[in-house]
Amino acid sequence: MKLLLHACCGPCSLEPTRLLKAAGHDITIYYANSNIHPAEEYEHRLATLRAWAADAGFEVLEGPYDPATWEACAGRIGDAAIAEVEQARAKVGMEGECAGEREGEIEGQNEASSNRCKTATDTEEEVFANTSLPTTMAITADGCAGEVASDSRSRSVTDTNHRAVSPASAPLSASSANSDASRAAVLSVDPARREARCRACYRLRLEETARVAAERGFEGIGTTLSVSPYQYTQVIREEVERAAAQAGVAPVFEDFRPYYDEATRESRELGMYRQNFCGCRISDLEAAAERAERKEQRAAAKAAERAAHADERVAEEAARAAHKAERAAYDKKQARKRAILKALREQGK
Repeated sequence: MKLLLHACCGPCSLEPTRLLKAAGHDITIYYANSNIHPAEEYEHRLATLRAWAADAGFEVLEGPYDPATWEACAGRIGDAAIAEVEQARAKVGMEGECAGEREGEIEGQNEASSNRCKTATDTEEEVFANTSLPTTMAITADGCAGEVASDSRSRSVTDTNHRAVSPASAPLSASSANSDASRAAVLSVDPARREARCRACYRLRLEETARVAAERGFEGIGTTLSVSPYQYTQVIREEVERAAAQAGVAPVFEDFRPYYDEATRESRELGMYRQNFCGCRISDLEAAAERAERKEQRAAAKAAERAAHADERVAEEAARAAHKAERAAYDKKQARKRAILKALREQGK
């Protein structure tokens, strides 16, 4: 089958291309990843993919790089999920503060405090009213709809990338993970909301892949995303099938996760660039938060181990000190003996 294979990066392409080629598919790689942030990261992954593909004999087509469309779609879902956690935490803290204030207040006192307490007990819909989307863009847990999809399909793909300007400022970045509060919010996001963000991201890229496949006469589409054990494999399958059906091409899906370790080993041997986060700015934030959390957990484990063996270390140090004192006393005694013998020898002369 003449197959247009969506690829997220070079390392993830190694095993899928080998297996699909062995199955008889005629593969062209399609790099459509508007989720990748920042632009330098996008370029680095593309350069790695191109260098490997040239040696392996695969053609690489590059789709439009349009971070603004991704932000309006998956980015909105991710930001809303984190904002939900942050505001829920703030609400709990504010309710506690207001309860304390009310205990010590007389009736009618401190109108500003009363208004602040009312805000803390608003409904969830009221709390998150400020995260609503423009009327032209409807985003649900199933992904993106309407204007985003039609805008993406209106673009043409060439071997030279047509890049849209990235948003001037993103609401979140990996540096935010340095804050304990931000890290806790990121790591506390409802898994269903995270999956919804990823589904929207998959859909955006796979619909673009399917559109180009139909335009260029490819018989089917596939993706390398399913090689990673950190992705939502079933969701990827659903979105491949959905995009293929929509474009009138065949879906070619395979769960490549059993080959992840081999792909990792091979990419390291080849010296390929291996990123430490999925691609989008929110996944970068999540990865940074998880690394920081693991670092703290390791430090806490070491501290606990030191505390658990503190008495043993004190005893060991006392034993070493006693041994050192005994040695010093012995050396002093021997020195006196040598001095006496020396004096006796001199007297005998």
